[in-house]
Amino acid sequence: MAKAGDKVKIFYKKEVVEGVLMPEEDPKFVFVKLDSGYNIGLKKSFVKRTEMVKKKVKSKQATKKVTTKRGLPTISILHTGGTIASKVDYETGAVIARYSPEEILSMFPELKQIANIKSRLVRNMWSEDMRFAHYNMLAKEVKKEINGGSNGVIITHGTDTLHYTSAALSFALENLPVPVILVGSQRSSDRGSSDAAVNLISAALFISTRKDFADVAVCMHENTDDDTCIILSGTKCRKMHSSRRDAFRAINTTPWTIINWKKRKIKIISTDYNKPSKNKLKILPFKENLKVGLMKVHTQMYSEQFKFYKGYAGLIIEGTGIAGNIPVNEIDDFTKENTKIAKAIQSLVKSGTVVAAATQTIYGRIDMNVYTTGRKMQDLGIIGNYLDMIPETAFIKLAWLLSNHKKKVKKLFMKNLRGEISNRTEKETYLV
Repeated sequence: MAKAGDKVKIFYKKEVVEGVLMPEEDPKFVFVKLDSGYNIGLKKSFVKRTEMVKKKVKSKQATKKVTTKRGLPTISILHTGGTIASKVDYETGAVIARYSPEEILSMFPELKQIANIKSRLVRNMWSEDMRFAHYNMLAKEVKKEINGGSNGVIITHGTDTLHYTSAALSFALENLPVPVILVGSQRSSDRGSSDAAVNLISAALFISTRKDFADVAVCMHENTDDDTCIILSGTKCRKMHSSRRDAFRAINTTPWTIINWKKRKIKIISTDYNKPSKNKLKILPFKENLKVGLMKVHTQMYSEQFKFYKGYAGLIIEGTGIAGNIPVNEIDDFTKENTKIAKAIQSLVKSGTVVAAATQTIYGRIDMNVYTTGRKMQDLGIIGNYLDMIPETAFIKLAWLLSNHKKKVKKLFMKNLRGEISNRTEKETYLV
């Protein structure tokens, strides 16, 4: 009788389904993992027969102790969960996480030739559950590894909010002496199309070869092939697709580097990253109970939506078009609510909430001097004119400034502190 983990052929209706038998989740269905990595559920009442193809072979976990190699750099891998270091245990159906150096090198043996690996779990969580406290925790763990002699730190992270975390660490970690690279995986590690290995190996290769780099960055696929990855600015990148392996793109800038991990070639595109600092590494943490909002403008808005943020320390309004436009113009009988919206925003600003604009277009730069709406927004006390920050980075920056530079928030929000604002936007940086 076939058991979970066995490879089987299931004669189902008029077709034959072949794959690995999964644990039973529902007594009316049989679940199979296909070679593509996807799972399929088959109704048992339509199963004609099941044939064994191959019995499950229990894999032996790596127990060989990792030895260091002279001449190789030391890279610390800090795990926050996600799919990179996980495999499915077909006996239990659970995803088994592997975090020790021995287990990581067993899964990704290419790393042995690149660096001496230190690896540990710091938090096992979904990325959508991240809070300011987690950014502070990660910053402390990064500092611990650097003080312990690591030549670079890789953080494995869920992709959904990875660019929030990369921006947060860009601001929180000051005077970095080594690279800090965030790596995610769009496809789970037990799928043939997984991008986990390529992303992780590319990040390690970059750290081992770029001695002049000391910044926070993101390493993900350049395209849907498995040949190259890109190193992206931690404050100017964004997840732009829900499932593609090349979901992360540079915004209003170019990638810093393209890495061909198979050929071990690194192509430098830009060197506007931070170089190793001789000053002492410092952490400028986030205030963990701080309230900062990120609000998206849409049609048919009401003043109550803006009044909700009364008592918040800051608010990023993700408006429309070139000015990050907000509905504040009363043009006819149908738009009387817009006057109430304008008054609600003005009241927020007067109460002490720092209100800044970003644009939903993602690409491009805010210019509040083009149209009447933008000029009215400035009169209401909204800041952000001429900036090209993406909304998520603007949100993180505002929260960090309110945590560390409360008396100079408005002034510093307008200044480039961590590469988050470009002096000029080149046309080549659109959809690169």
